[in-house]
Formats: sequence, structure tokens, C-alpha cells
Amino acid sequence: MNRFVIALLVISGFGCQPKETVQEKKSGNPVFEGWYADPEGIVFDDQYWIYPTFSAPYEQQVYMDAFSSPDLVSWTKHERIIDTAAIKWAKRALWAPAIIRKDNQYFLFFGANDIQSDEEYGGIGIGVSDKPEGPYTDYLGKPLVSRFYNGAQPIDQFVFNDNGEYYLIYGGWRHCNMARLSPDFKTIVPQADSVLFREITPEGYVEGPFMFKRNNKYYFMWSEGGWTGPDYSVAYAIADSPFGPFKREAKILQQDATVATGAGHHSVINRPGTDEWFIVYHRRPLNETDRNARVVCIDKMEFDAEGKIKPVTITFDGVAAAPIKRQ
Repeated sequence: MNRFVIALLVISGFGCQPKETVQEKKSGNPVFEGWYADPEGIVFDDQYWIYPTFSAPYEQQVYMDAFSSPDLVSWTKHERIIDTAAIKWAKRALWAPAIIRKDNQYFLFFGANDIQSDEEYGGIGIGVSDKPEGPYTDYLGKPLVSRFYNGAQPIDQFVFNDNGEYYLIYGGWRHCNMARLSPDFKTIVPQADSVLFREITPEGYVEGPFMFKRNNKYYFMWSEGGWTGPDYSVAYAIADSPFGPFKREAKILQQDATVATGAGHHSVINRPGTDEWFIVYHRRPLNETDRNARVVCIDKMEFDAEGKIKPVTITFDGVAAAPIKRQ
């Protein structure tokens, strides 16, 4: 083979590995259009779901949409899965959904009416449906929790399944309660020591509780700061029991002055069959000052060798496609 032929082969790239020319597709942040907040992320079968608050003035905040995805990148909108036409006692401020599947039904917990005292009517209610996309009907016909036990405003509910025992973790106004749900989710029942509403408030807690379990440790997370300001953020604690005690570890999600402000009120998704974790949260774009101008974003959440959560880097890119493999 003469030198001229060799040169042509080198120039044409013969025998070389082709370079990757297509960038890996990512979700981008925000992951879908519109003003949304307080996202609850969860996996049902082979689909990721996000249930957010429709972020608007309270009198307009009377319905919820949901979003589903096979891979965290492509999202389908499911409109008005629940609204105040179905929940007759809810008049305004329908927010902070939490969802769980039990006995082939989907239970959507929500806060409504933003009550400020025991004399007002509202609190935490439940919608029920045979499908994750709804529509949801009123399960109880009234709030499940409608009073300020231990000083906690009945909002920002999360349902935690601990080996078949279901607990409602909730609370605003810097107080967080944990209450055991009856098997049919219709009432609050006494815990082992007869307590109905156990306060588990850690240092710095404001609202937005979330709990998950990893390597036999319970991770309790919450929002700090004011939801209308740039200091809104997420901190966490670790315990050997879902009841704590919870000693604050660190702040792991917060604003980045080059990306967005008010990064808070989150949830966490574990990709089934892996140790991959994602944090789903809302934040306020830098050019927005309206308190309701919030968008839903997803970024990676990682752990160090000791099981501590690493500070989350908030991005515009979001996360790469992570389809769920059938078990």
C-alpha cells in the first residue's frame, strides 16, 4: 500500500472509532411548561409521575394536573385530574398533592382552603381513583385532618409506607406531625403508645416534609425559609426509625444566583432496581418576581460513602433519560 492510499484512508477515518456526534438527550429544566409547584414524584409500574400544585393565586388554585413519563425526559400532561367541583368542601388553595397506591386504588392527598385556625373549615383531604391519571372523587366527603394539632397547620401532607403501615406526615407553621392511618385511610388511629398526632419537628423545619428509606436508614427531608423568597431550600436528617429522633444534617438544595431562586418543596424518586436517585422540586426563574411564578425541575441526588446526601447542583440541563426496566 503506497503512501498516497494510506493518507486517503487516514483522512477518511478508515479504521477509527466514529466520534459521538449526537448529544445525550436530557429533560431540561423546567421539565414541562407552566407554573407549577410542590411536586410529588413517584413511580407506578413502568411510568414516572409528577403531581404538582397549579401555582396561581389561591382563588384560582382550584384544580390539579398530573404528568407522566416513561423516561423522565418526555412528559404527557393529564389535565384537571381533580378539582373543587368534585371536592365540594374545598373552595380555594388546593395544593401540595401526595399520592399512594393501595389495593389497586390511587389515593391523592391534598390540602385545601389554607385554614388559619380551628374555627375555619378545611385541611387535608383525600381523592380516590382507579387510575393514576384520575379523575379523582372525594373519598371522605370532608377533611381527614382539619385542626391544628401540636401547632401544625394541616397542609403539605406526605404518605409514607413503612412495611405495610401507612403514616401521614404533614404540617406547616414550623411544626410537623406524624399520624398513623387506618388500613382504609378513613381515619387516624393510635400509634403503639396511643399517641394520635406525634410531633417530629426537627431544627429548621418550616414545611414540605418528605421521607424515604435507603439501606435501612430513614431520611426525613423538609423545606426551610420562606416560600416566596430566594432563601427557600431543603434540608434533611437521618434516623434509625421513622419516628426519629431527627437531628438536622445539612441543607442540600438551595438557590443558585446564576440559575434560579427559591429552590424548595421537593420529593424524591428512586429509579426501580437501581441506586439512582432524583430530586423533584420547584424553583423561581431569575427574571420572575411574582410569588406564583414557579416551575418544576429534576436533578440528580447522590450520596457519599457514609450515606450522607451530597449537595444538589441545580441545572438547566436536568437529567438524562432513565427508562424503567420491567422487573
